[in-house]
Amino acid sequence: METYKKVLVGILLISLVTFIALFGRLPALRRTPIGWLYRVLCLHGPNALKAIDRRTTSGRVTSRSKSLFNYLFYQKHPIILILFLALMTASISCFLSSGLSKLPLSLIIPMPTVIFPPYYFTYRAAVNKSHYITDANHFQRLHDYPFDHALFRPNKVCGTCQFRKPARSKHCSLCGYCVAKADHHCPWTNSCLGRDNYRFFLGLLLSLGTLEVYGAYLAFYILRPYLYTNSTALLFSKEYMVEFGHRAVIAVNAGGLSIAGVGLLAGSTALLPFALLAYHAYLIWAGMTTNESSKWADWRDDIYSGHVFRSERATLLSFHGLRQNGVTGPEGASSKGLARDLGLAEDELDVRWPISSDQVLVRTSDAHPPKGQEAPWKRVRSLREVDNLYDLGGWQNLMEVLKGR
Repeated sequence: METYKKVLVGILLISLVTFIALFGRLPALRRTPIGWLYRVLCLHGPNALKAIDRRTTSGRVTSRSKSLFNYLFYQKHPIILILFLALMTASISCFLSSGLSKLPLSLIIPMPTVIFPPYYFTYRAAVNKSHYITDANHFQRLHDYPFDHALFRPNKVCGTCQFRKPARSKHCSLCGYCVAKADHHCPWTNSCLGRDNYRFFLGLLLSLGTLEVYGAYLAFYILRPYLYTNSTALLFSKEYMVEFGHRAVIAVNAGGLSIAGVGLLAGSTALLPFALLAYHAYLIWAGMTTNESSKWADWRDDIYSGHVFRSERATLLSFHGLRQNGVTGPEGASSKGLARDLGLAEDELDVRWPISSDQVLVRTSDAHPPKGQEAPWKRVRSLREVDNLYDLGGWQNLMEVLKGR
C-alpha cells in the first residue's frame, strides 16, 4: 500500500509541476494561484537558491553552473525534445511488451492510428522552417497581415535582424530569427511555433492527449478484473474506499510498472495536452496568438488605469497635416514626433485582408491625451471599444490556422 501511495503521489506531483510550468505564464492565470506557483517555481525559487549560494559559497556554485544554466535556459537545445520522445517511446514499448498479449484484437487494430500521429506532428513542427523570416521571404511576410496600429506598428525595426518587422511577427532570441505570426517557442518541439507549423503543434496536442487516454483505457481494461469488489457498502463510503484501495493495490502489483505504472502516468497527464489545446482553441476563436494575448493583456491593464486613447488614422493624418501647414512651435514639433512614433508617416502596404480598421491606439504616462493634440483622441474605457483586426470570426480563424496562414 505504501509503495502504491508513493508511486501515485510521485506521478501526481510530476503532473502538477508540468501543469504549472506550462500554464503559469499565461496572462489569464497571471493573478491566480497557478501564476503565483509558477513565479515561485521558476523565478523566486532560483533567485533564492542564488542568494543562498552567494552567502554560503560566495557564489562559486552559481558561477560554475552558469554555462550549463545559460545553455539550458537561454540557448536552443534538443534536450527536452529528446526526453519527451524517449519517455513516450519507453512508455509505449513497456506497455506493449507486457500488455499486448492480454488485449483483444479489436483493441489492438486501432493502435497504429493512435501511436504514430504524435511522432509525425512532432517531426513536422520541429523541422518546418518556413515561418522564419529571412531576406528571401521578408517582402512576402510584410504582405501577409496589415498593421493594426495597436499591437503592431509599421515603423518598427528588429534590432537583431535589422529589417522592418512584419505585422504579427516577433524575434526569438533562442532561434535567432524573427518569426512570422509568432505564437511561442516550444521546448517540446525545439522550435518556434508560427505561421506554418502552429497547426502541427495543435495536431501534436490532440494526438498526444488521445494516445494517453487510449493508453489509460487499455491499462484499465487489463486490470479491471482485479478492481472488482463484492462489497455491499455505499459508493464512496469509508468501507467501500478501504476495500477499493486494497483492490487497487492488488491491481497495481498485478500490472507492475509496465502496465499499471504506464496507465497511471497516462491517465494523470492526459488532461495537460487537452487543457493546452483548449487554451489554444480559445486563442484561435479570439483571433490571437499567445504572443498577442500577452500584448492585449498589457493593453487591458493600461485601459483600466485610464492611460489609453484611441483615434482614427485618417483623422490623425488630417490633423497633423493642418498642424504642419498652419502651426509651428513646440506643440507642432511634439505632434510630428508622435506621428513618427505611431508610424503614421509610413506608407500602408497593400495587404489583402478581409476586414479593415482605421483605429490607432496610444498609451500616455500621465493618463491625459497627447499634449497639444487633445481633440482627435478619445479615452478608451474598455477593451471592447478596441478592434482586433486579426479576428475574422472563430470558424474563419480556424481555417486560416489549418491552411498555415
